[in-house]
Amino acid sequence: MKLIERPSPNYDSRNGCAVDMLILHYTGMPTTAEAIARLTDPAAKVSAHYLVDEGARVYRLVPETKRAWHAGVAGWGGVSDVNAHSIGIEISNPGHEYGYREFSLEQIAAVISLAKEIVARHRIHPARVLGHSDVAPTRKQDPGELFDWQRLARAGVGLWPGQVKPLGRTLIPGEKGPDVAAMQKQLAAFGYSVPIKGEYCAETEAVVRAFQRHFRPVKVDGVADGQTRALIARLKEQVARSIA
Repeated sequence: MKLIERPSPNYDSRNGCAVDMLILHYTGMPTTAEAIARLTDPAAKVSAHYLVDEGARVYRLVPETKRAWHAGVAGWGGVSDVNAHSIGIEISNPGHEYGYREFSLEQIAAVISLAKEIVARHRIHPARVLGHSDVAPTRKQDPGELFDWQRLARAGVGLWPGQVKPLGRTLIPGEKGPDVAAMQKQLAAFGYSVPIKGEYCAETEAVVRAFQRHFRPVKVDGVADGQTRALIARLKEQVARSIA
């Protein structure tokens, strides 16, 4: 893969942490040029390792050996310094603020090609190929519900649960009880940072929305209906089997 070099100063040391996550973002800016300008501006203090533009060109911003500043306040599987453990890919798209639109087939193909190399190089588990919204559900929603996670999984990058039959009754925000606690435990076992207290609080709702954006993008409402609950259970099982 031919890379276009656009070095960014916005990185520091991984402090010995091994890379075991791949985090996908959208740029969330009107144009690619504006995104690159921000990601390489020392005053912005933000960057990622790579950027894939809408023409499927791939820019290298930060060496993989360095800790790029892309995830911010985030967490996954008990890890709070996500930047130190991850490679970040920005995908050019205006995002929800500036006219969110579908990603082109060519752009997704370029992301897949790049991601496959990264996953192989660092032996990243499929369950740790994530969106920014997965690791920062109360703050972020990228790369969003229009990103084709299923196509990535078919190419061997990340997980996809497939078809499921609805499981259990619908759980709604504000509800309390053992069913809510059981769902929270399943989400936490998968990796999400979610409180396990048996209360469908605002943070839990944000996590359910993030889960739906990634694994049930046709309806992102933060309500744990039977289909959402079945998908959570299926993915937890997939991860458990893969590491057994």
